[in-house]
Amino acid sequence: QVELVESGGALVQAGDSLTLSCAASGRTFNNWAMGWFRQGPGKEREFVTTITGSGYTYYTDSVKGRFIVSRDTAKNTVYLRMNSLKPEDTAVYYCAASPDWATMRVQSRADYWGQGTQVTVSS
Repeated sequence: QVELVESGGALVQAGDSLTLSCAASGRTFNNWAMGWFRQGPGKEREFVTTITGSGYTYYTDSVKGRFIVSRDTAKNTVYLRMNSLKPEDTAVYYCAASPDWATMRVQSRADYWGQGTQVTVSS
């Protein structure tokens, strides 16, 4: 059974940093794209970032220069380092995995999803 389990969500203040982790189990995702999505209160789920099996990264414009996605293939884990957090970053953050990074980035589709972790940024 494949599972993606996020952790690291918290209540922080604007300007703070936070790192989310997503541990995968049940299969390896070394050649898959791993990514992060988020859903803010009253909003639709949106793409945040993805990292390909080769290590290329893509970000939505609103987080460029502030968020960094990385992966540790040995640990089957992907991370999201979030710096200079803003109240508008408040959302449930979901980890996802897809064999196709373009599908994830353009169509916001993935084969596997985590259960989500809450990030709240106070002003």
